Amino acid sequence: MPVLAALLALGPQTGTIDVPFYNTPNAIVVDAVVNGRPVSLMFDTGFSGTVVLSSSVDVGPPTGKMTLRDFVGQLEANTVKLKSLQLGAKSVPIDSHKEIVQQAADFSESYGRHVDGILGLGALKDTVFTIDFERGKFIFRPNTYDITKLVPDNKKTFLQKLLPIGHSSLEMFVTAPNGKNMTLALDTGNAFYATTHRDVLERIGLWEANKPHKFAKLSGVASGAVESWSIKMPELTIFGVPTPPSVWDIIDLPSSSAEGDGTVGHGFLKNFNITIDYPRRRVWLEKFKEQITNTEEGDVGISAGYDPRIKRTVIYRVTPDSPADLAGIKEGDHVLMVDGDDLVRVGYVKFRNLMEGKIGSTVRLAISHNGALKRVELKRAALVNGN
Repeated sequence: MPVLAALLALGPQTGTIDVPFYNTPNAIVVDAVVNGRPVSLMFDTGFSGTVVLSSSVDVGPPTGKMTLRDFVGQLEANTVKLKSLQLGAKSVPIDSHKEIVQQAADFSESYGRHVDGILGLGALKDTVFTIDFERGKFIFRPNTYDITKLVPDNKKTFLQKLLPIGHSSLEMFVTAPNGKNMTLALDTGNAFYATTHRDVLERIGLWEANKPHKFAKLSGVASGAVESWSIKMPELTIFGVPTPPSVWDIIDLPSSSAEGDGTVGHGFLKNFNITIDYPRRRVWLEKFKEQITNTEEGDVGISAGYDPRIKRTVIYRVTPDSPADLAGIKEGDHVLMVDGDDLVRVGYVKFRNLMEGKIGSTVRLAISHNGALKRVELKRAALVNGN
């Protein structure tokens, strides 16, 4: 039986079901019950699986293994049989292919609130649902709700067809001024505006081959840390939406996928109410904010994250010619305080948010360098490449 026909045959849901979520500055976090255990999950449409949980959450014995892929690499993790998944009043249908992946990770470090793991697109792809950023809730619709009947005005509402590529991913085109396309996934798990790769920019003519970039930093992905940098992109059409110039994160390594060129993240998506109809291969975007681009923020040039072995926030990279570099801050230094507040289990994403701000504004740091305390005040600067 075709997938869509099978879904329509299920049909116990006749009305909509609302499930509230926490719309944090960088992510969607929703309360759930997994195999009878209450948990908080970050919703990640860029993850094709069902659920990822910290290995500290007991949901049953391991039953297998799964390979996970991120922007540049892959890693193997244990899996547990998924028996039940509840999001508020919404009971998510379970089949034999849905599993829980368990990782030795502290997800709360990244999101600034308690998070036990990740809810992937694989959990919800058989349903028609809306991510209502405006009101902070999911709206689960009957599968008879036909998104293809909606008529966009292409000013505030947009209807896009998913590309016939990828496994349980929402791949669509982003078009440059010269008409060339990038294939990017709709990815609520990408905390930033959008991310692509250097070789993609070269392919579509937005970066010269072998041209050096400035202001290198480290970005955290599931398989480890990778070198990245920022660029001011020109006007683009993102998933059918005309978009003013915006700042993107560029990974210096090629993509781990031969099909995808990167992802459009939370920074762009949070300006829309988004209805996803995976069975019919359509996405509906309803713009509710006039300002949909990101502003060029200042930064001080420190990439850092929490090291549980020594219980300190460690600096992994100091961007050359940045305010931090000019102040003599070194890789391996420990950040003890930011603007007078002690740092407690601060992960990469939250630390980056603390360092960014209005160009010309300042941030005060207390640094431990070889055991010696050093206090500095840094003025944020624009650390962005032009194209």
